[in-house]
Amino acid sequence: MKRKKVAILFLLSCLLVVTSIYVSNKVIIKNAEEKLFNTTETIPKNKVGLLLGTVKYLSDGRVNLYYQFRLNAAVELYKAKKIDFILVSGDNGSEGYDEPTDFKNDLIKAGIPEDKIYLDYAGFRTLDSVVRIKEIFGQTSVTIISQQFHNERALYLAYHFEIDAIAFNAKGVSGKKAIKVQLREYLARVKVFVDIFFNIKPKFLGEPIEIK
Repeated sequence: MKRKKVAILFLLSCLLVVTSIYVSNKVIIKNAEEKLFNTTETIPKNKVGLLLGTVKYLSDGRVNLYYQFRLNAAVELYKAKKIDFILVSGDNGSEGYDEPTDFKNDLIKAGIPEDKIYLDYAGFRTLDSVVRIKEIFGQTSVTIISQQFHNERALYLAYHFEIDAIAFNAKGVSGKKAIKVQLREYLARVKVFVDIFFNIKPKFLGEPIEIK
């Protein structure tokens, strides 16, 4: 009898997990409809593009394609005059690891003026990046720049925090790494609602920074 109860509890737990993943995914995808853009011709203009950070190099020394494609997308958007400034938000939480500065250096190499680039060193999570664009950098309207799966999640967070956001999709990545990233994304989408329920705040806020 005890084993039977354990088995039932296990099955109910699995059902809860699967249902949570399914519902979270559906809600986030639905919210992103008509807010995602793949071409500069169709996307509306915003003052600021929020470029979501990621690591530049993989463990084997190769350039991370998620990084490269996000960089390309930000440059394309700026040169099409669909954003006036680029705010790079990423992790700088340990010595020798600096996502925002890596992006800044490569943006400048790609022809973006240095005075058009702002850095947010406390974008440790997507939630932090989205909240800080409003609370620290004073933007209530923004264009998010990342891969589509990431944009969809960021757009839901923006919606929750009352930010008028659209997103420009960087080129996607295929292969084994992409499959692992996508699996993690399903769990990240559930965590969005867990964080909202528990009213999780960014790790750091701080003094306002004006983008001008």
